[in-house]
Amino acid sequence: MGFVYDRLLGGKNGAIGMAILAALILLILPMMLDLFRLNLVGKYLTYAFAAVSLVLLWGYGGILSLGQGVFFGLGGYCMAMFLKLEASDPESTKIQSTPGIPDFMDWNQLTQLPWFWEPFNSFGFTVLAVLLVPAVFAFIIGYSMFKRRVGGVYFAIITQIIALILTVLIVGQQGYTGGINGITDLKTLHGWDIREDSAKYILYFVNAILLFSVILLSRFILTSKFGRLLLAMKDKEDRVRFSGYDVSNFKIFVFCISAIISAIGGAMFTLQVGFMSPSFVGIVPSIEMVIFAAVGGRMSLIGVVYGTLLVNYGKTIFSETFPELWLYLMGALFIAVVMYFPNGLAGIWDKHGGKLFGFIQNMKYIGVVRSMLDKKRLVKAEVSGE
Repeated sequence: MGFVYDRLLGGKNGAIGMAILAALILLILPMMLDLFRLNLVGKYLTYAFAAVSLVLLWGYGGILSLGQGVFFGLGGYCMAMFLKLEASDPESTKIQSTPGIPDFMDWNQLTQLPWFWEPFNSFGFTVLAVLLVPAVFAFIIGYSMFKRRVGGVYFAIITQIIALILTVLIVGQQGYTGGINGITDLKTLHGWDIREDSAKYILYFVNAILLFSVILLSRFILTSKFGRLLLAMKDKEDRVRFSGYDVSNFKIFVFCISAIISAIGGAMFTLQVGFMSPSFVGIVPSIEMVIFAAVGGRMSLIGVVYGTLLVNYGKTIFSETFPELWLYLMGALFIAVVMYFPNGLAGIWDKHGGKLFGFIQNMKYIGVVRSMLDKKRLVKAEVSGE
């Protein structure tokens, strides 16, 4: 019991924060919102996976990655490849010149399925690919960078360049990736129509449960000895190295874990939204993910979820109201948070949350006192009436 309470929930404050977030996501929002808005929230929650991964990597590890969109996209593309193959059976594609392959391959004059698409006919392989492909890619990048002690702003710029390169690669290889349009027209998962209303509700709750599972896993990692070493590396990397620890191995590990978490979000995004395109892989989405973490509080696993919801809600409102200005407003929001609220929403809550609870408790006591006074007045009125 103590393990669950202390290591997974984070003690009293963590348990309260988790309970409030669970009530909001699992009860309040589904009851208040229509299906369209709820599906929109579900899409926002898939971004929260990337924000949670940045708490591990940036908040505790001190490693700023401006390329988390790469891993989000890899997870999304792996899932999209499976769904696209299921939607491209010979019966459904009989009007094509080459039936049985995805439509964009037929448009690009391909006459057979590429070899690296073949394994994605298996759902089991696809699930493994969602987890392993981003992890292997992160391992290659991390090993190349951290073993050479590349870090700080240099690492951030390199991850940004990798995001740009991957985007260009995906767009350029239209016959294999769908190009700028991405992989679209995804319909079923093992025959289950993911476009139906009931499917959207189910996928929303599956996504939410996965997000809470990832938060619990991340908290377990951060409350372990490894988490304490991450903090130590962030503050005094040389001291940890001189203590005999191989700092680069820890960095590679946390980078791979963060990649896997982002990829899960990408896979769920594909299932909920029904497509995946390079616009979710490049520099802009990667920087937006950093904004989610900064606004929510890069040291708070729960705060970044609120940050993701708030920023995306603002993005939706701003883009509908001020379509030409919303990017500037987003930039201003990021600058304001970094300058005046370096710990984000979580920092504000830590500073003023206790006062709010005290105020609510005082309100409760005021109500009790007022009730007692009313009873006394009633008794006096009855006595005087007699």
